Amino acid sequence: MDQGSANPHRWALLIEDDPNDLDLASEILRREGFSLMTTGSAVKARELLRARAVDLCVMDLAMAEQSGLEFLVDIRGQYSCPIMVTTGQADVETAVVSLRLGADDHMIKPFPPALFAARIAALMRRAGGERAPNVLQFDGLRIDTAARDITLDGEPVVMPAREFDLLAFLASHPRQVFSRRQLLEQVWESSPEWQDESTVTEHVRKIRLRIETDVRTPRWISTVRRVGYRFNG
Repeated sequence: MDQGSANPHRWALLIEDDPNDLDLASEILRREGFSLMTTGSAVKARELLRARAVDLCVMDLAMAEQSGLEFLVDIRGQYSCPIMVTTGQADVETAVVSLRLGADDHMIKPFPPALFAARIAALMRRAGGERAPNVLQFDGLRIDTAARDITLDGEPVVMPAREFDLLAFLASHPRQVFSRRQLLEQVWESSPEWQDESTVTEHVRKIRLRIETDVRTPRWISTVRRVGYRFNG
């Protein structure tokens, strides 16, 4: 795995097993401002996605251990980041299938580096426009991230700042699973030297007391065993 240092808050996962294509795509992504995690393995890619939230996934359809299209279906069901599929298969049918299965864009290799960079930038513009609306509205739960207000079934919910930040972050990524370490990095912006995962556990417990009807069977924030937490939007 390669981890760059362009921007610790903007990460891309690059799944590519061809050394030349890996070098080219890595260089372009770094120029676009991403720090990178790289692998050619479907199994390792899953581990990396569980370890860190990413802003972009660029994946070649040829990968070890699993069909690229099967992997695409799996991760699209769990993660909301933009997905760029690259492939050496030049047929239209492969492109149509990958887009219908959840890819946000599809490029045939070899591709002009400038075109790849431009389409990555376009993906991120679209994602930025769609993400993090000021008001997150769910069934009975309303979170106004600008006003920092929460209502549940029309009643105001008072919540301390850090609990609000944690709930708003999870609600901004419905159905996506985050580990406690990821939440420390994203919400607390913790350095690796100071990461007490029990802090996240305690804050989730307090949030549940404020918004859950039954904390033993939570409606909004689920615990994913051995992984972390998921907001059920």
